[in-house]
Amino acid sequence: MAQAPLRVGLLGYGLAGRVFHAPLIAATPALRLTAVVTRDPRRAEQVRAAHPDARVVADAGELWRTPDALDLVVVAAPNREHVPLARGAVAAGLPVVVDKPLAPSAAQGRALVAEAAEAGVPLTVFQNRRWDGDFLTVRRLVEAGELGRVTRFESRFERWRPAVKAGWRESAAPGEAGGALFDLGAHLIDQAVQLFGPVTRVYAEVDRRRPGAEVDDDAFVALTHAGGVRSHLWTSAVTAQLGPRMRVLGDRAAYTTYGLDPQEAALRDGGRPGSPGWGEVDPDRYGRLGTDDDLRPVPTEAGRYQDFYAQVAAALRDGGPLPVDPADAVDVVALIELAHQAALEGVTLPVPPLR
Repeated sequence: MAQAPLRVGLLGYGLAGRVFHAPLIAATPALRLTAVVTRDPRRAEQVRAAHPDARVVADAGELWRTPDALDLVVVAAPNREHVPLARGAVAAGLPVVVDKPLAPSAAQGRALVAEAAEAGVPLTVFQNRRWDGDFLTVRRLVEAGELGRVTRFESRFERWRPAVKAGWRESAAPGEAGGALFDLGAHLIDQAVQLFGPVTRVYAEVDRRRPGAEVDDDAFVALTHAGGVRSHLWTSAVTAQLGPRMRVLGDRAAYTTYGLDPQEAALRDGGRPGSPGWGEVDPDRYGRLGTDDDLRPVPTEAGRYQDFYAQVAAALRDGGPLPVDPADAVDVVALIELAHQAALEGVTLPVPPLR
């Protein structure tokens, strides 16, 4: 007999909730989007149009009062609300997915993870770019030894958005966790650590380049990994000509790839996992492996954001591992904090034990 889908409550229907979480939940057979929390009337109408079977409520407290009506909560609200909303889910005994970054500070993140562990409530973090096709391809090449011993990893999330836009992401209030490093920088750092392991030293250059900007919009972070690899990471809103998305240098070969994973754009345009060509890039966008006088295209693996929620469902039903260890997400926030400190002081900082 088929199991009934797990019932999901989604907190927030802005960019993260509308473009990423709601479509991916809806595309996961083992899950059903049951409730969405939003106070915005326009967004409430968007929910009703896109997900007519989901009830819309104005406050998360309505979900906490009837926890037996849900099996999972997803926090997709602004960064300042991640910790309090996740704590509400934990107190209600509801497993919870939190969008990245887990918390505005590593201290708050550690406290949340400890609270969930003590309560025995599953907690994981939506580090979806672990399922980008280019990242999956790089991981496969590195693990297969195709580059030899890797010496440097370069990774960029660059954009050309020279005008400041209204919204909490542009706020300098510490609790908002705004700015480039807490946004795309969280993905860059997470991917680097996933590929090359713990970090021993951090150097950073963090700037505000746009007129009127209150938060960092242009950043470079250099990580020294315990294994010897150096990761050079860029995130910027003011890049008029984009560099390679990733370049990995080894003592045998290098790999370079350009362009963003297509899944976000597809989700924005109404695409869904399972549709023809989902997560695939055209062959003319394949990365190149080898040396300058001997390059060959390497097919880019298809991206698969849907795997995140499939693993969440499997973990809750069968007791398997959650897709992202929340301690990893705490480490990312700790490294972001060290990067800000290193940039402010103009020094390279050692990384203390993170766990």
